[in-house]
Amino acid sequence: MTEPTPPAAPRGVVRTLHPVRRLVRYWISRIASWLLIRAYLRPRLVDRRLLPKGPAIYCFNHLNWSDPFILMGTLPMRPRLTFFGPKEEDMTVGSRNRLMTWTRATIPYRPGKNDLLEATRRVVDTLRGGGVVAIAGEGRIQPFESAIQPLSEGPAYFALRAGVPMVPIAINGTSWLCLGRRVRVRIGEPLEVSGRPNRKAVDELTERCRRALEAMVAGEPEYPPPGRFGRRITEIFNDWPEGDRSAAEAAGRALRADRAAAGRAAPADEKGTGTVGG
Repeated sequence: MTEPTPPAAPRGVVRTLHPVRRLVRYWISRIASWLLIRAYLRPRLVDRRLLPKGPAIYCFNHLNWSDPFILMGTLPMRPRLTFFGPKEEDMTVGSRNRLMTWTRATIPYRPGKNDLLEATRRVVDTLRGGGVVAIAGEGRIQPFESAIQPLSEGPAYFALRAGVPMVPIAINGTSWLCLGRRVRVRIGEPLEVSGRPNRKAVDELTERCRRALEAMVAGEPEYPPPGRFGRRITEIFNDWPEGDRSAAEAAGRALRADRAAAGRAAPADEKGTGTVGG
């Protein structure tokens, strides 16, 4: 009996490339990111000493389309950095997708997630090869410097599946891309993992990472919009799930209000049920 063919990766993803060419593209993209980011912003890497020396999952918050390039321009050149995503059906559409495909520093997957087994295999292979995989844990951009959206289960699942630490990374200063603005990339304490990637373990690790990221961004100032050029650079590749920034801000405020209400109700719930509220 013939085995079923696994679902194809997003269109435009080329699986084979000579290792030397792949390495050259990787170094070009890292060096170019280093130069371009510093030509416009003032990035700063905080607590670099906390980064594991070997394979790990980096889970970062996501404020702007530029965040992956910020990480490429600030994180150490080794271990090799690969990003999980973007979620696209066709990587040949859009200049951003074509650029990310050229770098060979991404593991894209289809929106329907019908190719996640193949994407998971590529993530695990990258980690077993000594690299690190960075994932926007929120799975989307969001507009507030001091907030964290709910995290997806993917980063925790990959970390448990591969048996590697999960590192929270907080990016601040990119909600608006203003010329000369200081951008901070802060490394959190690595979260060690153990056991199988079952539902309980994934949920617990995801919650640990969420709490770590929330503590790392707490109290960060919200910046006013820059001038026309800064607004244009900020929004040029942003993809807001709500349609635009204003709608995303309204949705974010509503989520914050719901969380605050849940927090106020938690003591009563804990007294009656013994559960811990969010």
